[in-house]
Amino acid sequence: MNRREERRYVAPTAFARWRRRLARTVPYLFLSLSCLPILSMYLWLFMSSLSSKVLFGFIPAEFTSRNWRFLWEPIQMGVTAHMSIWRATWNTLVFAFSVMLLVVLVATLAGFALARMQFKGRESIMRLIIVLHAFPGITLLIAIFYVLYFLTKATHIKFLDSLWGVALVKASLEIPWSAWIIKGFFDNIPWEVEWSAYIDGCNRFQAWYKVILPQLKPGIAAISIFSFLAGWGEFIYLYTFIFSEQNQTLSLLIKALIGEFRFTDYGLLAAVSLFYIFPVLVFFIFTQKGLMRVTVGGIKGGR
Repeated sequence: MNRREERRYVAPTAFARWRRRLARTVPYLFLSLSCLPILSMYLWLFMSSLSSKVLFGFIPAEFTSRNWRFLWEPIQMGVTAHMSIWRATWNTLVFAFSVMLLVVLVATLAGFALARMQFKGRESIMRLIIVLHAFPGITLLIAIFYVLYFLTKATHIKFLDSLWGVALVKASLEIPWSAWIIKGFFDNIPWEVEWSAYIDGCNRFQAWYKVILPQLKPGIAAISIFSFLAGWGEFIYLYTFIFSEQNQTLSLLIKALIGEFRFTDYGLLAAVSLFYIFPVLVFFIFTQKGLMRVTVGGIKGGR
């Protein structure tokens, strides 16, 4: 630095440095305070699962592994015997992956049609998707029950009290929004790429499968993650349309463990709840890189 630059440089005052540090600190402080209630609940779950007694809700007084006994023995609460945690986990995985596969298959085809084909009512359908997605799904419970009931009678295929039947319901409610999301990714693919496939002799299905889909990996990853998590965390439709214990998922098992609140084993309940959360955390760890490249309706940083 020469003498002219030395004369031009003015060192920041203490107030300016303090204001700059405050500007960097405030967002983190606000985020920490916003997340504190959620973090406190997870902390309670973790501490309760490892101890037989918790002081002030967070301080474990007596450490024990008995709350995790459901991993190696049947769950028994009083005279009530519950299904194996591993059977419930298998049912939950089957349900979540069924929802994910149905959503990805139908949404990619529907998104391709909405983005690439011109037909009457196309704009109205896209507006209707947003309107229908705004309605709470719980308002459709009675209508869905009658649909599944009459489908069972007409086809002699078990849709009620069946994981596959409820997976069809959950997937049908997730498909419109997923199709809307994937349409944005189709819009970002130049028409020239698709036309080059047609020139090379591909039909529309071959162009969709061989040329376009490989460029939609971030979008497919996004709707796969969202639909899997929607299936994994589903409760109300399973609780309404599943009647037999052998088809219970983890969410229904937790509801059964709550039972009457006076007799609830909260340590066991906390451990099972953590077990229910753990696969989702693992799933997110392995998929977060693909998810972070995604913005709804387009590709962020993708090729």
